[in-house]
Amino acid sequence: MNRPILVAVAWPYASGSLHLGHLAGAYLPADIFARYHRLIGNRVLMVSGSDGHGTPITVRADQEGVSPHEIVDRYHPEIVGYWDALGISFDLFTTTLTDNHRDVTWDIFRAHRERGTIVEEESLQFYDPQAQRFLPDRYVEGTCPHCGYDQARGDQCDNCGRTLDPTDLINPRSRLSGASPIQRATKHWFLRLAAFSDEVKAWLEEQEGWRKHVKNWALGMIDEGLPDRAITRDLNWGVPIPPEADTLGEGKRIYVWFEAVIGYLSAAKEWAQIQGTPEAWRDWWQNPEAESYYFVGKDNIPFHAVIWPAMLLGYGDHNLPTNVPANQYVTFKGAKASKSKGVGRSIGWYAERFEPDALRYAIASVLPEQNDTELTDDEIIRRINEELVATWGNLVNRVLTITTRNFDGRVPTPAALTDDDQAVLDAVDRGLTEIARLIEQVELRAGLRMAMDTATAVNVYLNAHEPWKLVTSDPDRGATVLWVAIAAIAGLGVAFSPYLPFTAPTLRSMLGGIDENGWVRPKVAAGASLGQVAPLFQKIMNDIPTDDG
Repeated sequence: MNRPILVAVAWPYASGSLHLGHLAGAYLPADIFARYHRLIGNRVLMVSGSDGHGTPITVRADQEGVSPHEIVDRYHPEIVGYWDALGISFDLFTTTLTDNHRDVTWDIFRAHRERGTIVEEESLQFYDPQAQRFLPDRYVEGTCPHCGYDQARGDQCDNCGRTLDPTDLINPRSRLSGASPIQRATKHWFLRLAAFSDEVKAWLEEQEGWRKHVKNWALGMIDEGLPDRAITRDLNWGVPIPPEADTLGEGKRIYVWFEAVIGYLSAAKEWAQIQGTPEAWRDWWQNPEAESYYFVGKDNIPFHAVIWPAMLLGYGDHNLPTNVPANQYVTFKGAKASKSKGVGRSIGWYAERFEPDALRYAIASVLPEQNDTELTDDEIIRRINEELVATWGNLVNRVLTITTRNFDGRVPTPAALTDDDQAVLDAVDRGLTEIARLIEQVELRAGLRMAMDTATAVNVYLNAHEPWKLVTSDPDRGATVLWVAIAAIAGLGVAFSPYLPFTAPTLRSMLGGIDENGWVRPKVAAGASLGQVAPLFQKIMNDIPTDDG
């Protein structure tokens, strides 16, 4: 294989604790995808970081009477801790506060300004007469003109996902004072998105294998017309405007929607610098053989499927996304998980109470790939107990326990395989092929379902042949059935490994230290010593409080 694969993952605002919707929406899918591609020998670069400049940070800082930097310094380490606890395997998780990120942002700004697609314009912006300050987009809330949602933000409606300008809102109100804002003229730099409409549309129409809701949303946005979009705001926190373009007056910064997506490129450059190979980033950004996948929630479709490609086209000589497999929302009791609105428990709450692979399994089994997905604590526990423990964990434990007791802790020597024996091994091999196809198409939920269905088929084989009886009545046949089951488990261990990375090495050790050798069923040598056998997963009992009582 050996293809360069860029796994670009949404940048969370460092303004509060992340919830389970973040994990399901972007970070767990990205990690599963990255782990698979590493396993098959591709050169993966998985990057993201904390967005340190978003207005949610300044809103929180204003509320607490502290600096925005203090908010970022509080929550960035917490977010990194989530990834460590759950095995989210970033090659670099940085922040947008670095000089490197500023420099890359300036480079793209200057390229667009030189070609005339960043221009200075005067516009009307909301101003809070009580607070006596201009209001950036997220400082304004009101009613969405498209769907009627009464808590839409000035940049986007969380309910219907449409991008907005604050002046689009019906009955706007300031989040600072609750006052009705007035409009005042102010100068800003604008990105002329319409200059790229035809090129972005033609590129989108050529893309195959994209999720329908992503492609349709992006094309619909272009068909409605792309207005000039302000890339600066009246703020004192954010990436500064390049010195030669800082002609608009005091108190302006590059706005977060423009510079945050640049983080994927700046993070790749930062990673290359850390490695001591400053030009290595080019392998993922300028190599025509490279592929890039952007893992985001559906509210980020406009920025990653339309605006970022336009920015890249204006910059020149950088790869456009291969795919933007944006997920739908996770809902809790019918409401979209929301950090700012306090809907949904934090990732940390779950990480403290569940084994990491158990939590990863439960979330991966319900990823909101095509539709919004309701998630409850009871459903998480049910998935763990009735599927992960009862099917996969039980299969491994009983096969290896019976083998250890009856064959001196060694892999038994099989006799000639029957058609039934070969059929179950063929099923595992076919499963590996199909799961690989599904993961490469970013159908991760279906890939996990296929792995679990294959484990169920091995359990059916085991129950039909009852090796626990055969070891006494027909030892040679018992040895063969157990060898087949161990070989099948070895193959299933490969299939589950991107989803369950914590127990994957434990399983390989139990199987006698088999090597991790790509996406194939490992060879199981008769006579090999098995490792110490113990349950891979623990059943969840009733001592974990749930949101269902």
